[in-house]
Amino acid sequence: MLAEEHIPCAVGSRVTVKIEDIAFGGEGVARLQEFVVFVPFVVIGELVEVEITELKKNFARAQLVKILEASQQRVDPLCPYFGDCGGCQYQHIDYGAQLKMKHKQIVDLFKRIGGFSAALIDPVAPCPQPYHYRNRIMVRSQWNKPEQKLNIGFLGQNNRFVVNVHECKIAEPALNEQLTGVWKNPPPKGGLKVVLRVLPQDWELPRDSFFQNNFFLLPKLVEAVRDRLVDKGSRFLIDTYCGVGFFGIELADLVEKFVGVEIDMPAIKAAKKNAERRGITNGEFITGATEVFLPGLLDRYDASQTTLLLDPPRTGCPPQSMNLLKEVKPSQIIYVSCHPATLARDLNILCSDGVFALEKVVPLDMFPQTQHVECVADIRRVQ
Repeated sequence: MLAEEHIPCAVGSRVTVKIEDIAFGGEGVARLQEFVVFVPFVVIGELVEVEITELKKNFARAQLVKILEASQQRVDPLCPYFGDCGGCQYQHIDYGAQLKMKHKQIVDLFKRIGGFSAALIDPVAPCPQPYHYRNRIMVRSQWNKPEQKLNIGFLGQNNRFVVNVHECKIAEPALNEQLTGVWKNPPPKGGLKVVLRVLPQDWELPRDSFFQNNFFLLPKLVEAVRDRLVDKGSRFLIDTYCGVGFFGIELADLVEKFVGVEIDMPAIKAAKKNAERRGITNGEFITGATEVFLPGLLDRYDASQTTLLLDPPRTGCPPQSMNLLKEVKPSQIIYVSCHPATLARDLNILCSDGVFALEKVVPLDMFPQTQHVECVADIRRVQ
């Protein structure tokens, strides 16, 4: 039973609040007598009328009803589905303001989770093309029982129902042409997913294997990783979660030897072809789980001359891998992550005992208009 005297609102009630911040994930933060209220699709500084939709012991969620005082940073979204489709959270915010907001979110997360200084985190590198940049989208189908029709598009903001989408404003034009083809030849039933993608030039890429989803900012991402590796000057590189060998191949000229490991067998086969096509002869690729192969890989090279590159899924690395790294102590760890919260969590484990120290974080806006942001973290062994 909720203690009603401590909760200044009720489900269904309408209240006026001032937006104080935007939390990582995209929701605005407001307060009613110190009681936190989360509101999507708002901008810092706005005065808004909201309706309470969910009530918890320590916070509430609300939906935006009316903007009473709009921020100068508010812009008109380009996409007619914005607000219904769950793909974007920030199309209503000026792009320059998005970059500053994401930087603050990263700083706040790193300070709260790991006690890291804001001075270690660079400004967010902008994407040269904030719209029409995605080279891969997943289109879903769902049977709409009340209307007796098939919905085709993306999961909505409620994460339950598919919203019909005929054009995605953050997808490359070629993908929207493919999406038109899906509408002309729809899936036979609901519950099916169709992956549409634009293949990278000069890279072997199996249909279901991972590749960075933004070609326009990809050179800057490679530059950030190369700069960190050059700055340390390691002789050996271990590229974990290596996919089709992208980072290992792009960094091969900087090291004497490298090895990549990836659990996706078709990706490893493609990595070998990608290396061969480029005449890369100082590396090899191994099929297997990073967590299983990591101990043996770390034994291969002199730890004081080795950089370990981590590019794990959004969920981050398992704690046992982080603890193993504290035992083996490679000279440098370059951690590439699309989820600042799990990155901060893992860095907190690595740096908690004084074995490693965070040198720098380079954020890059690989996902404009959305809550996501890519980060390159440089972690050094403390001498």
